[in-house]
Amino acid sequence: MAKLKIATTSLAGCFGCHMSFLDIDERILQLVELIEFDRSPLTDIKHCGLNGPVDVGIIEGGVCNAENVHVLREFRKNCKVLVALGACAVNGGLPAQRNHLDLRDILEEVYHTSIGLAEGSQIPNDPELPLPLNKVHPIHEVVKIDYFLPGCPPSGDAIWKFLTDLIAGRTPHLTHEQMHYD
Repeated sequence: MAKLKIATTSLAGCFGCHMSFLDIDERILQLVELIEFDRSPLTDIKHCGLNGPVDVGIIEGGVCNAENVHVLREFRKNCKVLVALGACAVNGGLPAQRNHLDLRDILEEVYHTSIGLAEGSQIPNDPELPLPLNKVHPIHEVVKIDYFLPGCPPSGDAIWKFLTDLIAGRTPHLTHEQMHYD
């Protein structure tokens, strides 16, 4: 039986969902017998779908800049199934707390008026830096998402159950104890 190809990425978030992914502990050895990573910070592979379509794309983090939009659209184009993993991907999470503030005011305070800044500090304006969006968005506002796995972060056990259901061809079903929305 062919291994499922899985790609993961982290957008605007804390990387906690990938850490929870690693919390499946020794079961990761069972997992690598069933899947092949196509792109993931866990493997440092940088491109999604380089060798054809990916079966499952797992996205953690919200969308806060132009690069996030590009990566998310790349994943949607190359992944048969796309999963929003964690609170930031599902609803914007903590990064979305800035949404009630004006982006211009935030940048002004961070780079011009905060205590301790070097004389002449400027808001970065380099073409290498991704353009920030005015608001942080959950990923379903940018592309179609097939499954949502909430939590901040979801537990390793919830991720394990979710993935093993998908790998077995079942619709993922988590118990009430495995689901949490914090």
